[in-house]
Amino acid sequence: MATAATSAPSASVERQFDFRDADFSRVRKMIHARAGISLGTHKREMVYSRLARRLRALGRQDFGSYLDQLEDEPDAAEWEDFVNALTTNLTAFFRESHHFPILADFAKKRGGPVSVWCCAASTGEEPYSIAITLVEALGPRGGSSSVLATDIDTNVLNRARAAVYPAERVAKMEDERLRRFFLKGRGANEGQVRVRPEIADMVRYETLNLLAPSWPINEKFDVIFCRNVMIYFDKPTQAKILERFAPLLKPGGLLFAGHSENFTYISRDFRLRGQTVYECAGKA
Repeated sequence: MATAATSAPSASVERQFDFRDADFSRVRKMIHARAGISLGTHKREMVYSRLARRLRALGRQDFGSYLDQLEDEPDAAEWEDFVNALTTNLTAFFRESHHFPILADFAKKRGGPVSVWCCAASTGEEPYSIAITLVEALGPRGGSSSVLATDIDTNVLNRARAAVYPAERVAKMEDERLRRFFLKGRGANEGQVRVRPEIADMVRYETLNLLAPSWPINEKFDVIFCRNVMIYFDKPTQAKILERFAPLLKPGGLLFAGHSENFTYISRDFRLRGQTVYECAGKA
């Protein structure tokens, strides 16, 4: 990636829109202010590719006028599409699988319904994996557990609510788990699976920006899943979010982080309990 003052693409690359250094810099500042996402310089091509689609959809001729409109209209509906375009959603059922036996053991020790906040729900695989784990661990009591699943990207939340997935998304899942928790599509829906209603009903989806001044949350949780989210934030932003998580956890509650995330030196509110699993400091 070129870092020189000039930003013209190489002669071998043809672009529909000019994308100057100043445009990229503005995008980086705007997405950081709006969603806390810190885009590295290596994300330039990704930013161009994704936002160019918005320019085409809106009939815009250049990035400058598009960004001008966003800055001039802070409440414009286009902000939602802007954020959605720059949000990365990489997920899978039972991703980072070592966490789910820990969740199951924790739920059994809790002994009753467990409340979980999954704050990066994406297309739903993670919150449904959590709900399945709670039912497997607690039996009939597991169905009374609840999962609040939030994300800043409204498009992926709509897909998550549908609870329908291509069959290949669950191809590696154990047959017993697949039969118990999914319905196999037939006819026009062949090649798809649907999460069974009793599991889907345990999950409530809401749009939430972790950088918002206030969160519309009036409950405390036994567990918070915040996996592979903090990597998009700088250290000060991470610290602020962790500080806001702490009072939302019940005594002895757990925070699950992503495999490449380490909160030990960022916050004193949490102490490491296991592999990327944290407990609120000072709580029994």
